[in-house]
Amino acid sequence: MSAASHATPKVRAFKPDRDVEEWHGKYVPYDLIKEVIVAIVVVSVLVVGLAVIFSSPDDKPVTVQSWSTTNPVDFAQTAITELDGTSGTATYGPPYNNTPDVSQSIGPINPDKWAGVHHPINTSLDYVLNPLRSLPHSPQVEAAITEYQSATPAQQAAWTAAYEKSVAKATFVNGSVQVPTGDYGPVGVIIGSLTSMARSGALDGALVSSHQFYGTDYTKPLLFIADGTYLSDLAQGQHLSGDQWGMMNETGSYPGQAWLWLYTLWYQVAPLNTSANADLQVWAIMMVLTVLLALLPFIPGLRSIPRWTRVYRLIWRQHYRDLGSDNEGRTSTTSPATSSASESPPVHSTV
Repeated sequence: MSAASHATPKVRAFKPDRDVEEWHGKYVPYDLIKEVIVAIVVVSVLVVGLAVIFSSPDDKPVTVQSWSTTNPVDFAQTAITELDGTSGTATYGPPYNNTPDVSQSIGPINPDKWAGVHHPINTSLDYVLNPLRSLPHSPQVEAAITEYQSATPAQQAAWTAAYEKSVAKATFVNGSVQVPTGDYGPVGVIIGSLTSMARSGALDGALVSSHQFYGTDYTKPLLFIADGTYLSDLAQGQHLSGDQWGMMNETGSYPGQAWLWLYTLWYQVAPLNTSANADLQVWAIMMVLTVLLALLPFIPGLRSIPRWTRVYRLIWRQHYRDLGSDNEGRTSTTSPATSSASESPPVHSTV
């Protein structure tokens, strides 16, 4: 028989964060069924009670109709930017259009560009011209659209620029937006008719129409509303904007999504609070933190924090009260590594 077969087996070093000594102390009975039932009852009572007291307010939804009714001038000022292609949505880039060099990136990492345009939106057609075409018996509107689309791009730009300058001084009188006289051709009829359509509620329906039986895609109206100042003013008043930790707030004085505090925290920290790539950067930070949390049991040093801080003594405080001076005497005669590993008592579960 070879000498190798008589070699002493190598003993793995004891690691307190990985290994547990055999327990020789007393066992504590633990009724698992009772504990589960008590937990379910307590949590159910808390959920129902807190839902009754702190449930979310039933605020009315923000629609294109409510926006154009409350602030028709802001609607008209936004509508002209949709027509001339200068709005936030028109220049957003992927996934809505191909505006170059606007998608968020971190070095060569550019998920928006990789995904490409998969929800195309042409603001001039989708928000203005096509909805107006759906109006029945509107020869004046049809003539204005035909005149606008028949003009050269330079002429269209001249009309929209003139109207955009005039609408900045617009007022709302007798149910219509009054814009100072200017050389804006058919654009006045187009935006005026679109404003009336929005105030009637017809534009909301035109923007959510789809080939499906149920129209559940509200992307277009939401982006349209967000291009104006009405929605942002509402958000600011309800403390829902980004610089107000809005991601974890609720409308009114109600508790919000407190568990999102870590995510929204990064938006308040320089230079992320002014970065054009903040969304992607915050996402990357959260992914790194998530990976660290998932790998916590395998990272030396980090996995030792519970043992160093001795948090377990708070959880098992009754056990350590019972041990008293005997436990202190036992731990003082052993090494820190083995004593801390053997302090926590096991639980004997009974059903």
